[in-house]
Amino acid sequence: MTEVQRRQVRDEAEEWTVRSTTEPFRGRVTGVRTDEVLMPDGSYARRDYQTHPGSVAVLAVDERQRVLILRQYRHPVRQRLWELPAGLLDVPGENPLHAAQRELFEEAHCKAGEWRVLVDFYTSPGGTDEALRLFLATGLSAAEGDRYAAHGEELEIEVERVPLAELLRLVLAGELHNPTLAMGTLALHTALTTDGIDALRAADSPWPARPFN
Repeated sequence: MTEVQRRQVRDEAEEWTVRSTTEPFRGRVTGVRTDEVLMPDGSYARRDYQTHPGSVAVLAVDERQRVLILRQYRHPVRQRLWELPAGLLDVPGENPLHAAQRELFEEAHCKAGEWRVLVDFYTSPGGTDEALRLFLATGLSAAEGDRYAAHGEELEIEVERVPLAELLRLVLAGELHNPTLAMGTLALHTALTTDGIDALRAADSPWPARPFN
């Protein structure tokens, strides 16, 4: 197969016919939707999935190539996981960069001088419509002012800075399980060993999955 003949590898928008849709559950932030979707053979199949406003996360790396990570309890999996600073896009149309900057401040009391888009992805497209934009933040420094008043699980957040090479080893060894941390670690390693971080997208790049103002 020649380069001309090869199919272009990229995700494309598409929507199959939905005969009916209901929302059997609606929580404070997320819900569950049930759609009856027309299949290629003419039958209809039920698809249940979580509706989600979207999320942002921050891979913040310092001048020594140490990544800022957090550990907190996650009840659904009954584990205390190491993660990246992250949060919901629970304000319709909210600028994801502004949300990411807020999360870095609130969870780690840090700010960053430079921001880029590291990677965009759907967290679990077979079961939820959650879209996540992961930013790369560099030029780290302590934030001014008082620390954010934590509550709930955030009261026991632990913060560490771990060398990227060590995180990469732990991800591949199966010792770290948060998908955003794993995705970010592998993406940053790839960027650094190929075209460099200057080739990453600008922080205000369009995001069709979650359009913003």
